[in-house]
Amino acid sequence: MIFLAFSENSIQLVPDGTLFLHIAIILIMVFVLNATLFKPINRILAERERRTRGRSGEAHEILQRVEEGLSNYERTLREARAEGYRLMEQERAKAMSERQSKLGAVREEIGSSVAEQKETIRAQSEEAHQVLERDSRQIAAQIGAHILHRPVSETTISSVN
Repeated sequence: MIFLAFSENSIQLVPDGTLFLHIAIILIMVFVLNATLFKPINRILAERERRTRGRSGEAHEILQRVEEGLSNYERTLREARAEGYRLMEQERAKAMSERQSKLGAVREEIGSSVAEQKETIRAQSEEAHQVLERDSRQIAAQIGAHILHRPVSETTISSVN
């Protein structure tokens, strides 16, 4: 060591025995660091990577199951909506058919009622016409008797018309 201390002021271009000492120290340090620091750290990093990949794989599987469930849910929802729309359309068509049949029945009833009422009115009109004609003959006979100062028969008045 003393010899190394004397060579402090001079620059050596040729390697001496200290080079082997430095290489030996570096190799010992690499061995010690590898055994105490690098191997445990590499083991921890490898375990972390394995766990991360495992968790990542689990996460991908869970996401895939969720996507399948969501697509299944959306498909069944579309099918249920289509079935609901089909049932609504079927009920609407049934209601429209019932409405049309009821309207037809009401129209027939109204038509027969109107025809019946027309017949009743015609009969009443005919009866009123006959009553008015008879009453007018009686009134004419009374007026004629009053004017002529003698009785006038209704048959005479009907022959004048």
